[in-house]
Amino acid sequence: MKRLLLSALLALPGAAQAAQPASAPAQNLQLTFSGELKTIDGGQLVTSPVTRNWTLPAKWVARSREYGKLSTYLTPYLDRVEKETFVRGRPARFEQVGGKWVATDQPEWKLDRKATEAKLLEAIRNGETTLAVVYSEKVPQRSVALLAERGVTRNLASARSSFTGSPDFRVKNIVVGSAKLDYQWVAPGEDFDFNKSMGEINAANGFVPGYIIAGGTLALEDGGGICQVSTTIFRALWEAGLPITERHQHSHRVSYYDPIGYEATVYAPHKNLRMKNDTGAYLFIQASWNTATQKLRFDVFGTDTGRRAKISAPVVTDVKPAAAPSFTPDKQVALGQQRLLDQPMEGMTSVITRTVTLRDGTVKQDSIKSVYRPWGAVYGVHPNDPRLKQTGAKR
Repeated sequence: MKRLLLSALLALPGAAQAAQPASAPAQNLQLTFSGELKTIDGGQLVTSPVTRNWTLPAKWVARSREYGKLSTYLTPYLDRVEKETFVRGRPARFEQVGGKWVATDQPEWKLDRKATEAKLLEAIRNGETTLAVVYSEKVPQRSVALLAERGVTRNLASARSSFTGSPDFRVKNIVVGSAKLDYQWVAPGEDFDFNKSMGEINAANGFVPGYIIAGGTLALEDGGGICQVSTTIFRALWEAGLPITERHQHSHRVSYYDPIGYEATVYAPHKNLRMKNDTGAYLFIQASWNTATQKLRFDVFGTDTGRRAKISAPVVTDVKPAAAPSFTPDKQVALGQQRLLDQPMEGMTSVITRTVTLRDGTVKQDSIKSVYRPWGAVYGVHPNDPRLKQTGAKR
């Protein structure tokens, strides 16, 4: 009789279900990524959150819970998470955005797939509906945080120059030299030393032969055209109101470097360009160039010094006629022919004045004076051309 009663009870609707615990309804599971990016915007350090979300479908979450391991149907979802989490690192750099300077960087972010999958399985077993992915972060050595720590938050000055019409060797040396100054730090109280920054001007250091001014004419040496770099960075440093402790002009006017006299020549170890960092904070130099438009630019960043520099137009005096032409060996020229390598230039004296207003209203002035001797046209001729003997040029 008891067995019959028990059988009857079990046959009632819902009786079997009541005998075991109900399972939780299947739900989607949300994977989340949370990071942050630092920027310097308008001179201020700003931290911004970066978040991403991915949804794992409820049916594959339920299957993973049922079998006690991650379903293979979740693999493509995790592949996507891994792909979208990864971001390649990028060092800090200033760019102009909306008329103001903004420094950005990018830490490298990489999903820790193994750790994330282990946490995911645990979350599924526990019936959780959200999970933060596990990832590694590699901060670039030159980071926005480092710029801010060193007080580099403002653009102090920018300078440009044109090397339009430059031959290939000159363009090559300009790019090589500019790259050596790009992202350079100048510590408080430290000297900026152009020649030291360049290193040896030779093929081993990336430079190629080009024409330089030597012996009253042009001669081929490694690094021809490097003065485009020294001239442009000189302008940026001078316009930032920084003290220039060594600067030289070319022996004759070079049209690449107009306005007349607004230039700086170098020739190690005899002629250098030097500047003293007296700002009390780090300086940071950025270089940029465009070989298509043949433009070079330097930007100098640091702490806000309160200095405002105004540069005058050149005052040109003592103009003298150009000199007689000279000749230099050129293997590309047939015997008896000639090729124009450099234009004649008048001799003259140029003075450019800088007026610097300090934060307290104090005004200081200094000038650069460039005395240029007359220069004749330079022609390339065959190495056996008798005109070389007349000018004493080396064959």
